[in-house]
Amino acid sequence: LIGTIIGSIAVGKPADILGRRKTMFVLAGLYFVSAVGSAYAWDWYSFVIFRFIGGLGVGGSSVVSPMYIAEISPARMRGRLVALAQFNIVFGILLAFFSNYIIGTLDLGELAWRWMMGVEALPAAGFFLLLFLVPRSPRWLLAKGREDEARSVLRRVGTDAADESVEAELAEIKRSLDIERHNLAEPFFHRKYFRPIMLAVMIAMFNQLSGINAILYYSKRIFESAGFGASASLLNSVGLGLVNLVFTMAALLVIDHFGRKKLMLAGSIGYIVSLGAAAAAFYTQSHLVPNPEKSGEMIRQISSTGGVIVFVSLLVFIAAHAFGQGAVIWVFISEIFPNRARARGQALGSFTHWVFAALISQTFPMIAEASGGHIF
Repeated sequence: LIGTIIGSIAVGKPADILGRRKTMFVLAGLYFVSAVGSAYAWDWYSFVIFRFIGGLGVGGSSVVSPMYIAEISPARMRGRLVALAQFNIVFGILLAFFSNYIIGTLDLGELAWRWMMGVEALPAAGFFLLLFLVPRSPRWLLAKGREDEARSVLRRVGTDAADESVEAELAEIKRSLDIERHNLAEPFFHRKYFRPIMLAVMIAMFNQLSGINAILYYSKRIFESAGFGASASLLNSVGLGLVNLVFTMAALLVIDHFGRKKLMLAGSIGYIVSLGAAAAAFYTQSHLVPNPEKSGEMIRQISSTGGVIVFVSLLVFIAAHAFGQGAVIWVFISEIFPNRARARGQALGSFTHWVFAALISQTFPMIAEASGGHIF
């Protein structure tokens, strides 16, 4: 997570200078190196270094991918296509949960975690190879004065112009870019950007304050604390990933029809109901029992009914997140900044997102322990 913070804030300038596609090639390389290095890590320090490298890739991708999609997409399809980045993320989470479950059933012993890390090399290599088929951003090309290349790309991907005229689209992009004022040295933290900056920071902050990454990272431990066995907990995590995928797809279908704000409001109501129910189940459906690992210490043990309530509540929570903030955040941030500030605005939103992801993920075990949950 420290790597994601650094990657998200450092990728903006390379994306503007090198272009979105070349930057994604570098990110794909980081993913691959991280996967192979983590699988073959020879000590704790090497493992942390390779995971840090992977974090750089995650943080950078969270900025560059939605930014690129927003720039390559016709306006009438932009919301759905940017949301596809979130769909791919949750599809990857589902595959990760599922592959962990499969590897966990193979009885590999101490090698299991190495396989869980190393399997990431396959999609990383696929990402790298498929990038050769990806065109450059026409907006970035125009910002660099490469009009002929931008024209060629627009012929491939389509335009917003009513008559689908490439020349009309080029003229519109030029106007929106304000090429004569497009200067990377222009101050970002300026009064004219105050409102979109605050919106980006707040939406990214509350996205993580919901606790979504704590639930995803520690789902197996949470389910074990709710009375499920190790294998069942891994399988329950697959269920979370599946719900995440299904409701992200649902949001993808309606995001341009209902708008971003309505989806966020619906998701927030789902947060309140589901997390309230999970907390109530832990505290009304549990009782203190002696800790088998520490003599004289008492821990909470939840009833079977409480365990079911926790499982259902977390499914609802994941659904609410996927349908609301999870699907909206990157679309929203990519749209609120003018084109000349989009890369830095996306980087700021992603940086905020990952800072709070790190804070929540690091403090959740302590909060759970202090609350009486024997999870960690």
